[in-house]
Parts: sequence; structure tokens; C-alpha cells
Amino acid sequence: MHTIHEIATLTSKGQITIPKSIRQALGVDAGGKLAFDFTGDSIIVTRVNEEYHEDPAITGFLALLEKDIGAGQHITTLPDDLARSMLAALGKRVELSADIDGDVVL
Repeated sequence: MHTIHEIATLTSKGQITIPKSIRQALGVDAGGKLAFDFTGDSIIVTRVNEEYHEDPAITGFLALLEKDIGAGQHITTLPDDLARSMLAALGKRVELSADIDGDVVL
């Protein structure tokens, strides 16, 4: 690994331009993301690799839901007992692997 030394000037708004040689070495371009890790009096800048994973089942469901909401179809209020139960659970830790008590009606 070779060493690159560049100097950037901080603007009055607290912004800097990452020098071209550094951008090229990191492999980032406009819209790229960088992470800054501050330790002592040093900052380590690294490229953030966004590994976006799109779940086709969730994507399809959300598209269907968006369509229904936009059209005003299949939308009803929550049953009162469910709404009260949800409000009562606010701020309480939920154990997702716990068994469900009672009947579930969808």
C-alpha cells in the first residue's frame, strides 16, 4: 500500500473537498459514502460498501400495500382491543420468539 498525503481546507460551513487522489484511491465518486472514525488526534476515512439487499417478497407486499392505500381499498380501522393492546405494549420489550397466547385473527 502506498502513502498519499493531501491537504484539504475546511470551509466556514465545516465542509471539505476530498482530494481527487484520495477519492480515486478509495474508489468513491459522487454519491459515494465515507465513514469517519476519530481516535485521539487522527481520523481514519474508509469507503462504505452498501450491500443493499432487496427481499422480493417484502418488495412485492409493500408495492401491493402502497397500491391499496393509494386506491383506498382494503383499509379498515384496527379492532379496538388490538389498538388498546398495542398502545399498552408501547415501550415494553417484545420477545419475538415467544409463543403467542390466544387466538390470532387476521
